[in-house]
Amino acid sequence: MTLLDREPLFEQLCRQGLADWASELRQLCSERFHPSKHGNLEKWKSAWQSLPDCQDATIDASGDAVAVHGSLAEDVANTDSLTSTLMQMHPWRKGPFDVFGVSLDTEWRSNLKWDRLAESLDFRGKAVLDVGCGNGYYGWRMIDAGAEWVLGCDPYLLYVMQFEAIRRYARQPEKHFIVPLADTDLPSQLQAFDLTLSMGVLYHRTSPIDHLQTLAETLKVGGQVVVETLVIQSDAAEVLVPEDRYAKMRNVWFIPSVPMLIRWLSRTGFENIEVIDVSPTTPAEQRATPWMTFHSLVDFLDPVDRSRTVEGYPSPVRAIVKATKS
Repeated sequence: MTLLDREPLFEQLCRQGLADWASELRQLCSERFHPSKHGNLEKWKSAWQSLPDCQDATIDASGDAVAVHGSLAEDVANTDSLTSTLMQMHPWRKGPFDVFGVSLDTEWRSNLKWDRLAESLDFRGKAVLDVGCGNGYYGWRMIDAGAEWVLGCDPYLLYVMQFEAIRRYARQPEKHFIVPLADTDLPSQLQAFDLTLSMGVLYHRTSPIDHLQTLAETLKVGGQVVVETLVIQSDAAEVLVPEDRYAKMRNVWFIPSVPMLIRWLSRTGFENIEVIDVSPTTPAEQRATPWMTFHSLVDFLDPVDRSRTVEGYPSPVRAIVKATKS
C-alpha cells in the first residue's frame, strides 16, 4: 500500500463515468497533500512509515471497534512502540479502533451512533458518500454492512492520515477511500451515489439549505440522504442561533428543531422523510480519553446544571433523519 495513493479511487470514478471529476480530484489531492498545507503532515507521514508491515493483515469491522488483525514478526510486535507511533496522530476523535491489539479508546464511542442508524439503512450494493467523514470509522462499518464502495470527504488532514493508518492494511481491491475536501468542494449535479450521509456537519454551515441542496445533488434519483445533526427539542418549527458559541464551539450557526429540519429537507426536494432517532449526547458517548486528552463534553456543560451548556443553551441532543431524493 502506497501512502496517499488515490489511483484506485480515480479508476473507480472512471468506471462510474466520472472521469472529469477523477481528473479534478487528482489535481486537488496533489495540492492538498503538499507539506506546505499543514506543519505536521511530515510528522504524520513519518508515523505512517513506522507502522509495521504485515502480509496477512485484515480489517474486521463487524464489532464495535474497527480492528486490524494479523501476524506480526516478533521484532515488530511491540505494543509500546506501536502505541507511540499511533499517538503521533493524536487526537483520535472517532472510533474505537484496535490495531494489532492496541486498543484506541477514542473520544467518541461512534459505535453507539452506528447502532442507532444501521438498522434503518440498507447498505448492500450501494455507492456511498460520507460527507464530513472524519477518520473513516463509519466507512469501514458500511463496507462490512455490504456497501459496494464508500467515498469519504473531510478537509482535515489529520483525519485523513488516521484513515491512512488503517487503510494501509486493507484488502485489495479497495472499496473505501477518503479525499481531503469539504462539501463545498463537491461538483454540482454529481448524481453518482445511492446513499449520502452528513453526520455532524449541518450546524457548522452558515447556509443549511445550501448544504442540503449540495447533498441532494450528489444523489441519483431515488437515492437516500441521512442527516445527523444537533437539534433543539420543540414541537414547533424553530431554530436556535447561538449568540456566539455553543458548547464552546465557535462555528455553530443553526440548530433546528426536528420539525424545522423536516421542513428544510422537504423544501430541498426530499420526500419519505423519516426520523430514525433523537438522543441526548452524554459523557458515556463523548469524553476525554488517553487517545484524546483535550476538553470534551463535560467541559462544555454547566457544572451545576448538566441540562445546559456553559453558555446557558440546552445541552446537546442529536437527531438522525433519512429521506429520499424525488
